[in-house]
Amino acid sequence: MIRHFTAKHGAAVNQGNIHVDRKRELDGALVNMVVKDSQPFSIVDDCGFKELVALLDPRYTLPSRRVLKEMVVKRYEEEKTKAKAVMQRVEAVSLTADMWNSINMDAYLAVTCHYVDDSAKLATVLLGVLPFPEAHTAVNITAAMRSLMEEWGTEGKVTSIVTDAGANMVASVRSLNLRHALCFDHSLNVVVKKSLDATPGLQDLRTRPRKVVTFFKTSTTAKEKLREVQEQMNRPVLKLIQEVDTRWNSTYLMLQRLFKERQSVGAALAMLKTDVRPLSSEDYETADACLQLLSPFFQATVELSEEKRVS
Repeated sequence: MIRHFTAKHGAAVNQGNIHVDRKRELDGALVNMVVKDSQPFSIVDDCGFKELVALLDPRYTLPSRRVLKEMVVKRYEEEKTKAKAVMQRVEAVSLTADMWNSINMDAYLAVTCHYVDDSAKLATVLLGVLPFPEAHTAVNITAAMRSLMEEWGTEGKVTSIVTDAGANMVASVRSLNLRHALCFDHSLNVVVKKSLDATPGLQDLRTRPRKVVTFFKTSTTAKEKLREVQEQMNRPVLKLIQEVDTRWNSTYLMLQRLFKERQSVGAALAMLKTDVRPLSSEDYETADACLQLLSPFFQATVELSEEKRVS
């Protein structure tokens, strides 16, 4: 392809050395793409990507994986230095801290700093996402958070810290001698989830939709049939959403999507050889009533999850 382009458009292709400013610009754009789109460093070895870059600017030579990694690390250090300089000027901050597990069940502690910038707007800086293989004790959490605060120079500036109601988090904040605010969003999630779990009439309503969604999620034939039916009905092609046990709002989203796609789901199931039963009209009436009841809680959850506005 490159040889053809050169042969046909040789006058337009400059195989000479690229200007240093242009190379710096393209290097920066490459780093931005890798960081913003979570691309692997190996993208610079992909044939299609190489061809695209060569057509865009034949003078530019892609860096190796190793060099690209060094460029990303350098950019990280530069941005971190800038963020630290901002932290030095800020007089008061608040923190949010959360323990979570990756899809591979690796544990992490994330600590975010919140403050008001020079333009009187809310701003945030992620102080760190720390691998946390050790025991999730208050002592270990306290040591990790204290280390981050020292590194970023926020000691003495923290007005409050928001965490969930876990005993280890509560004890850790107490050890740091900081004002503690429980995450209302987390508390709301716990209350609604316990209410859903304690309502016998909703158990069957949640179980059967899960089976329907699982069927369409795990069967390629079913997934394709649903897509065909949606297109035939001139409806947007939307995937079903599965419930996650730890998040009640996933129950809301599962029922909401299933209710919205009830006609296409019912038609698709009727065309497929399966023992999975579609929901009845009575089931959908109950689901609709449940959605109306949960809607205010869902909207509150969304609003409380805001990062750029006071919640």
